[in-house]
Amino acid sequence: GLAANQVNVQRRVVVIDVSDTRNQPWVFINPEIEILDDSRREYDEGCLSVPGFYEKVDRPEHIRVRALDRDGQPFVIAPQDLMAVCIQHEVDHLNGKLFVDYLSPLKRQRIRMKLAKLQHATA
Repeated sequence: GLAANQVNVQRRVVVIDVSDTRNQPWVFINPEIEILDDSRREYDEGCLSVPGFYEKVDRPEHIRVRALDRDGQPFVIAPQDLMAVCIQHEVDHLNGKLFVDYLSPLKRQRIRMKLAKLQHATA
């Protein structure tokens, strides 16, 4: 998935394709997420904004998403599994959050230190 602000487009737009063939993108304009119950699930997440790092993130399992499609038509879905995770992850980008913001302070600090070492090594 990709949030518009990751490519310096300041719009509330997310594009996600979880299909095996990677040719079935979903476009979400002004997405709104509603958490449907208290059930949660852990998923391994990574991100181009924090390259090379993957951590388990605990997220709501059952959500409903309201958005506009690429033609401006409203739609509602209740995504499951990977799609639900991807939508939450990408909408977090729109809201200024990264998956590392859900980690413990210790894990965040370890990632910061490793990123700093990588940046220093490539500078």
